[in-house]
Amino acid sequence: MHAHLRALSRWLANASIIISAVGLVGMTLAVAWQVFGRYVLNNSPTWTEPLSIQLMGWFILLGSAVGIRENYHLGFDVLRVVSPRPIQRIMAAISMIAVIGFGTAMAVFGLDLVIGTWTATLPVLGWPGGVDFMPLVAGGILIAFFALEQLWLVITGNDEGMAS
Repeated sequence: MHAHLRALSRWLANASIIISAVGLVGMTLAVAWQVFGRYVLNNSPTWTEPLSIQLMGWFILLGSAVGIRENYHLGFDVLRVVSPRPIQRIMAAISMIAVIGFGTAMAVFGLDLVIGTWTATLPVLGWPGGVDFMPLVAGGILIAFFALEQLWLVITGNDEGMAS
């Protein structure tokens, strides 16, 4: 069963990277159109900024989640690196438990925001207001899931590939 979860995790990470890349390109194109519209056409499109912010939320939070899985997230590792291996594993486990809590809270409170603002309308895009907070929910779920995977690797001793 563990192999299936690792495969699911790998698939989710790859999908997140692809979605993030598409979002980054989309945001770049929207900003480029904004600049072109403003300075060449002398007619600024109103939809480019809110769309860019929406795409930014997705690629930042999905990319952050993948950073947890790949151990590219920020950390203060000086003490952990000089500690004996058993202490390093305890520190990594505590860190992943904190990240699981953070991701879970992000998803739960993000869902509250989605539900609470769904009936509002984003003025320029015409989308439900809750769409603004959907990246928090997806990112929080993935952060918690990927941190749980890392915690499992630490507990089972399969964390040799984890960043030092």
